[in-house]
Amino acid sequence: MTVERGSGIALWRQIEQALAADIAAKTITDRLPNEIELAARFGVNRHTIRRAVQALETRGLVRIEQGRGTFVQEGLIDYRLGRRNRFSHSLDDQQRRGSSQIQRSTTTVPRDEVCELLGIPLGTSVLQVDALDVVDDRIIGVCTQYFPLPRFAGLEARYAATGRIADALPAFGITEFNRKLSRVTARLPRPETAQLLAQPKTQPILYVENVYVDSAGVPIEYGITRFAADAVQLLIEPEAG
Repeated sequence: MTVERGSGIALWRQIEQALAADIAAKTITDRLPNEIELAARFGVNRHTIRRAVQALETRGLVRIEQGRGTFVQEGLIDYRLGRRNRFSHSLDDQQRRGSSQIQRSTTTVPRDEVCELLGIPLGTSVLQVDALDVVDDRIIGVCTQYFPLPRFAGLEARYAATGRIADALPAFGITEFNRKLSRVTARLPRPETAQLLAQPKTQPILYVENVYVDSAGVPIEYGITRFAADAVQLLIEPEAG
């Protein structure tokens, strides 16, 4: 379509509507043309294009990745906070391709609250693993996980090899586990987290904390994941029975 000057509808709004129609019709399915290409298509300046794209982002139709471009927003991932499942199980249910990529691991003495959640004495060393949740080649979560020692010594190697903590746990005798606690808050990301998630520092994230226990009720993990809120939605469903 061509924009109509003097129609009473702002040019950027007409462009927004045209691009939204292209996305709905799947004429654009991945990356939007760059600002120069769109400006040439609609015969307007780049500032007008930028405003139209920002409006699309506000509507949740696209995501702007710093340094990469503007992409059509895929459907939100449903993360079911069930008693016996993890994020990877939700991905399996939706046939989404994902894995966790370990960035670093270390033995550390965590803050007192972490020890309390893990049911271990204050000042006890734990294994800390920092990882990225990657789905369909996009980083959607920045994770920090804590595991009691010496029980999980060497877990990071198995975790790195499988890409999923659920697949690493059987090597440590964990074939069944339950979610004991989930706590969800919305907060602004730290600059380094925003950079990893390719989002503005002013855009809130979902800050999700989980505690998992083994079949005997002994805590095996306390984890924090900082999810991109435009990629994940949380589903809390009543447990059967």
